[in-house]
Amino acid sequence: TPAHGVSATMAAAQAPTMETPTGAQLVQAQADLWRHSLTYLTSMALRCAIQLGVPTAIHRLGGAASPPDLAAALSLPPSKAPFLGRLLRLLATSNVLAASAGGYALTPLSYLLVDGQDGHAAFALGVASRYHVEASLGLADWFRKDVDVAVTDPPGVPSPFEDAHGAMLFEESMALLDPETDKMFHEGLAAHDHTGMSMLLRECRDLFGSLRSLTDCCGGDGTTARAVVEAFPHVKCTVLDLPRKIEKAPRDGVVDYVAGDLFHSIPPAQAVMLKLVLHWWCDEDCIKILAECKKSIPSREEGGKVIVIDIVVGHSCEATYEPQVLADMLMLLVTRGRQRDEDDWSAIFTKAGFSGYKIVKKFGARSVIEVYP
Repeated sequence: TPAHGVSATMAAAQAPTMETPTGAQLVQAQADLWRHSLTYLTSMALRCAIQLGVPTAIHRLGGAASPPDLAAALSLPPSKAPFLGRLLRLLATSNVLAASAGGYALTPLSYLLVDGQDGHAAFALGVASRYHVEASLGLADWFRKDVDVAVTDPPGVPSPFEDAHGAMLFEESMALLDPETDKMFHEGLAAHDHTGMSMLLRECRDLFGSLRSLTDCCGGDGTTARAVVEAFPHVKCTVLDLPRKIEKAPRDGVVDYVAGDLFHSIPPAQAVMLKLVLHWWCDEDCIKILAECKKSIPSREEGGKVIVIDIVVGHSCEATYEPQVLADMLMLLVTRGRQRDEDDWSAIFTKAGFSGYKIVKKFGARSVIEVYP
């Protein structure tokens, strides 16, 4: 209508306009554009270094090595040895390595990638795999593609990963698609999930030490539950997970294992733990899971609680904000879930019928939340 056209014109006239950048700003913007456009090469360089065995070789050479010594240790062809220093220099700019006198040294980050360090290399290789890269290359097409969520199985918007590969990460469909890569994904997930638990148990003694019993939902082979029992032998721990996840778990009586689905029934305990679980699910599913948790614990007066260990976006030091947002982008790419800020968490706790919560610990990029019935 004419009136609508006039209002749109007025709105456009009132919109703030950006001043033309100066020459110096444009030159800096070009450098920033290079950085953002080329930063994927850091991931590829990290992938290459892991595949070559660079962190392990440096470790075996005493923690620091010159490029020629490292090339020899890696048995690289003489024609390729001169190029190794350029790869190492890039990794040093992102704290994967540290430049030292005459060479490069391990940092805490690259120490994680030495052979035998609990699968962290598998995590880095997994997120830089062709499956993740191909899914990310299709993001624009994924955003443009409409979806009838009523007919999808399971219901909801398929992730770009599902859309690209017809498989869901950590589901049987991925194991059928590529068993070797699926195994690597699981190794990387285990390293991602278990890192820092011993430190957390030391620093949150009141959180766990006061418990009589604990159910670890999606606890897999029981690594975390066993760590709880080792630190607090009086706590009776039960692991709930799908049958295929716990079938190889040790049956030595340290923890109990229950095959089941956390959407339908959770073994009762004084506390239920959801460690890096809820970010895999949409809000509606998280509310269903939390409601089941609430049925399985006693009242707040009797010490009942849910322990959520997950990212709270923005609730940590400034240095962890970018990793938190990148982790949310990873969730968008490969799951139907997301990372949440404190307002998001508060909303789903309330909708699931809980009376309150407290963020009790910052834990790297993650936080520990006590949720009360």
